[in-house]
Amino acid sequence: MSKIFTLLLFLTLGFSMACVAKSRPKVLIFSKTLRYYHESIPNGIQAIMKLGKANGFDVDTTKDAGFFTDKTLKKYAAVIWLSTTGDVLNATQQEAFERYIRAGGGYVGIHSASASEKEWPWFGQLTGAVFVNHPPDPVPGVVQVTNRKDPSTAHLPERWAWKDEWYNFNKRVSNVEVLFLADEKSFEGGTEGEYHPLAWKHAFDGGRAFYTALGHLATAYDDPLFQKHILGGIQYAIGQK
Repeated sequence: MSKIFTLLLFLTLGFSMACVAKSRPKVLIFSKTLRYYHESIPNGIQAIMKLGKANGFDVDTTKDAGFFTDKTLKKYAAVIWLSTTGDVLNATQQEAFERYIRAGGGYVGIHSASASEKEWPWFGQLTGAVFVNHPPDPVPGVVQVTNRKDPSTAHLPERWAWKDEWYNFNKRVSNVEVLFLADEKSFEGGTEGEYHPLAWKHAFDGGRAFYTALGHLATAYDDPLFQKHILGGIQYAIGQK
């Protein structure tokens, strides 16, 4: 009897562990580039994979736009566009991604995601703005944290010294929850004035979207503060379901 009990207990625990493993959300990192290639992309992939391992979500990675089908996208709780550039999807793939978001999917845009698909209006609205330009080189500046309660920013100092490419935008979406701003007085080349959002999130077209303009340098992805920032964004995009 003890052997039978032990066997049943083993099977029950194995089934329970399998159910837990199966219930882990999965995200897809998409890093296709057709214009500028950011040398920080491998560091970003590595950092997000470590975050997933430590925080209960699985991570797949691809540069293949062929992943953008209904059948494949439905496997993922969120899709992370990591420093993508250029028009990386064809019309059929764009339509599949729109359906994915409308079905409740999540989107995370990091750095030059906002410089991708600039002629696709829906994607610009999903991202929340469209990249215009930046000062010639990454330079030190200050991030002004305006939302101290969001999981992606609660750990940050109110004025966060940071080195990056300081993006300027147009075609901004107004109904987003802004998380932090660029302090244009702390660097040269800003064109938006006192109100210059750099990170935000919003519900959009049935899904959830988070964007941060930071992340040009490879060293960013080794920084615990930045890691926790993108973790908060990923968890928001994954959502509760």
